[in-house]
Amino acid sequence: MQQSPAMQSPVSGAGYFFKGMSLAMQPGTRRFVILPLLVNIVLFGSAFSFVLSQLSDWINSWMAYLPQWLDWLSYLLWPLLAVAALVTFSYFFSTIANWIAAPFNGLLAEHLEAKLTGEPAPDAGLKDILKDLPRIMNREWIKLKYYLPKALGLFILLWIPAIGQTVGPVLWFLFSAWMMSIQYADYPFDNHKVPFSTMRDALKVKRGKSLSFGSLVMLFTMTPLLNLIVMPIAVCGATAMWVDHYRAQYKLH
Repeated sequence: MQQSPAMQSPVSGAGYFFKGMSLAMQPGTRRFVILPLLVNIVLFGSAFSFVLSQLSDWINSWMAYLPQWLDWLSYLLWPLLAVAALVTFSYFFSTIANWIAAPFNGLLAEHLEAKLTGEPAPDAGLKDILKDLPRIMNREWIKLKYYLPKALGLFILLWIPAIGQTVGPVLWFLFSAWMMSIQYADYPFDNHKVPFSTMRDALKVKRGKSLSFGSLVMLFTMTPLLNLIVMPIAVCGATAMWVDHYRAQYKLH
């Protein structure tokens, strides 16, 4: 017997992330989690070891741009710049991982939605995945085009002395959290052919929920070891949020 929606629905977006943890481990879901999980482990395991080995040298080079009269801020700015670097590379690696795993993430979202709603699971095989691949890749490209101009502006901001090193990391994190929400919420939206702009506007209506979900995804993505498991959890959490808050309005009939 299914729980009532009120009992099932977390209050915050962060609650949906934790719900995604439990959903990813449920029977019937685990087999769709394996491939996204393997992609994440291989990519983040190798890439993050390189980033962490170079992080100190990168930050010291950025600190050289700080005016001498602001040297006293170095102890505060070092951790802020470390956060900015981790956020930047975490999102970069996450984007690559999501491009590779996009068809499997969409399949996971599709089957989990059927499980949560009690509807028959779609009978999708490798042939169906290949048929949808051009549409899925085009959707990833649309998200990248949305991201790049804003990311470029924030990257330029980071190089502005004083302001860039203080305000920049905070704005980077908030923007990356928003993009994480868009990235993972897009799988269930795209399964129902909801246009990207419509999906983006729907998330803006519940911006607080979207940002709290994306912030927790971002924190996991930039944390070594935890970033190895974040992808399927985020897909499951975003799918649960779709079912509870958006499905009735945007589901294809």
